[in-house]
Amino acid sequence: QVRLMESGGGSVQAGGSLSLSCTASANAFSIPLMAWFRQAPGKEREGVAAVYSADNSAYYADSAKGRFTIAVDNAKNTLYLQMTTLKLEDTAMYYCAAAPFSADGPILDSGQYSYWGQGTQVTVTS
Repeated sequence: QVRLMESGGGSVQAGGSLSLSCTASANAFSIPLMAWFRQAPGKEREGVAAVYSADNSAYYADSAKGRFTIAVDNAKNTLYLQMTTLKLEDTAMYYCAAAPFSADGPILDSGQYSYWGQGTQVTVTS
């Protein structure tokens, strides 16, 4: 069983930056694939970014490209999401997710992930 705990959410003005962290209970290297998802009120959960822990190969949703950076620190069992140039539409609950296997379909499909954190709220204000 893998437990995930997010931190770092908060309120930030549009154009600002925020960093999220997700600490895993298990050795992060044993979790091959990790990702960040988000869900805004009234909307479906969407994948933001994913990373393979072995080599930090990263994948991004179009909405995150050029603004967000995902990375995993295996020594600290921690996943990060650095967010810059935040927009109002980035407001959402952000969830950390982990997959016990490499993706066998779209890497930002929530069905690829077995373990989920409780989420951390990110609010972008004007």
